[in-house]
Amino acid sequence: MSDAITIKNLVKEYPNTKALNGISFSIKKGEFFALLGQNGAGKTTTINILTGLTNKTSGEVKLFDKDVVKDYKEARALIGLVPQEFNFDIFEKVYNILYYNAGYFGIPANQRKEKIEKILKSLGLFEKKDEQAQNLSGGMKRKLMIARALIHEPKILILDEPTAGVDVEARQSMYKFFKEMNKNGTTILLTTHYLEEAEQLCERIAIINKGEIIKLENKEKLMKEFGENKKLEEIFIELTRNNA
Repeated sequence: MSDAITIKNLVKEYPNTKALNGISFSIKKGEFFALLGQNGAGKTTTINILTGLTNKTSGEVKLFDKDVVKDYKEARALIGLVPQEFNFDIFEKVYNILYYNAGYFGIPANQRKEKIEKILKSLGLFEKKDEQAQNLSGGMKRKLMIARALIHEPKILILDEPTAGVDVEARQSMYKFFKEMNKNGTTILLTTHYLEEAEQLCERIAIINKGEIIKLENKEKLMKEFGENKKLEEIFIELTRNNA
């Protein structure tokens, strides 16, 4: 199975701070992968480098063999990003937010309507298509972020705290949607503070701490290694405490 994401010796330095200290890992095509860590561990820096929002200091990052720097346009088109913060125009209508984003990725105007309606229906947002984004509930705003990320049908979906502030019912419906996307071949990279989320959804888990990968393992093997009665949250706490 080919790799969707390849990261080799990735370093990111800021003045007086090394956010990433030579991390290396790969994510297979079609995999559901979790990158877990405390605030400031390096998760968001990694995602920002993958999506071209931050320049790396050194190392290699490729998406389906497209270098994120040398092949920026091709690499960026492979990714749909759902960031932590709402970053759409809250006064704009739901439909228009997706319409403009489709244009950003070069989708012809005569093809956008069908794509937008399809993704809105799949996420249960179709009836809200003419609403201003500010009028949506927290859960619906999260779903709008997901719809926007998927409008250009990317091969890789990056979910950065995708269910933050979402109620339990909405969270479960989003889990179902993510599983279906993954089943249909989309590679998914998840970061989350809800560790039961990673436990329920992901095949492999990487734990990052102070800019270094301190554990990367198949979920089942990880649970067995620390004892089958332990939850992922307990394992996470133990690992990060030992690497403090």
